Amino acid sequence: MKPHGDCWVITDDAAGNQRQALALAHLLSMPVRHLQLAPAAPWSWLAPRLTLGARLALDATQRRQFAAPWPAVAIGCGRSAALYTRMLRALSRGRCYTVQILDPRVNPEHWDTVISPQHDQLSGRNVIRPLGSLNPVDDDWLQDGRDADPAFETLPRPRVGVLLGGPRKGVTFDESYIDQLIHGLHARRRLDGGSLLVMASRRTPPALVERMRQGLGDVPGLVWAGHDDGGNPYPGVLGWADRLVVTPDSVNMLSEACAVGCPVHTFVVGTLPDKLERFHKALRAAGMLYSLDARDTPPVPPLRETGTIAAVLRDLITLRQGSRK
Repeated sequence: MKPHGDCWVITDDAAGNQRQALALAHLLSMPVRHLQLAPAAPWSWLAPRLTLGARLALDATQRRQFAAPWPAVAIGCGRSAALYTRMLRALSRGRCYTVQILDPRVNPEHWDTVISPQHDQLSGRNVIRPLGSLNPVDDDWLQDGRDADPAFETLPRPRVGVLLGGPRKGVTFDESYIDQLIHGLHARRRLDGGSLLVMASRRTPPALVERMRQGLGDVPGLVWAGHDDGGNPYPGVLGWADRLVVTPDSVNMLSEACAVGCPVHTFVVGTLPDKLERFHKALRAAGMLYSLDARDTPPVPPLRETGTIAAVLRDLITLRQGSRK
């Protein structure tokens, strides 16, 4: 059986939060409506603790969206979203099954299910603890990526995808880091040959993207940083990659890379923040993450947790809906 009714996805404007929540929602086989909610201060500062008056913290358009009839299921990702998924339990009189992705930093009992990665170290009877972040990467998604960019097949192998994140507190990501990364990529290519498919993110400073372009020179492949470089080839890069190199700053990018099924490498300068270091350590222990210069990379099953979690949620939601009948 599958759940009945509709599903609201509630996020802020962060691409990583949207990607996780939408990936999970689409696997529930329910009509999906995406709400981007941005409460004003002080609710934005105190979310999801301060619920009193939180509907009035939204602008007029968002208040019209966040209104009855309430959904059968709501999936939120991020602290602002957690404020509104928390409220839906009371507003719907318990009829809305509420799911919150990432640690809401309050008691998880305010939701029906909380999905928080292991490195958050959150526990509770209703907490699901995946190793990585949720994402849409599976065999069909990768095949769609290959179909969208068939020209990548003609590039010299190994095709190495390089995924660039950006600066974050406690992580070295500057000109010196990019120079060292370029040096490491050239050193590996002198041994293996091949091509480089470099993908910047919205968090990658433009000056560092340009430094990467200049540093790679005439290496076969591409450097993509936005629509000025053409359509986004990210699914194609992952679909055609023989190896992936991912900067260490993003749990989402590392999780998606590990879902592909090819060797994944990273390059770290200095130390990482505790939570991020725990995540890296878990990936390394599982044989899913290697240093940039590692050559012995035995195959391991891809990290694909989203489908399993969606199946668990479908059962929980249909059980709840059946009991209410």
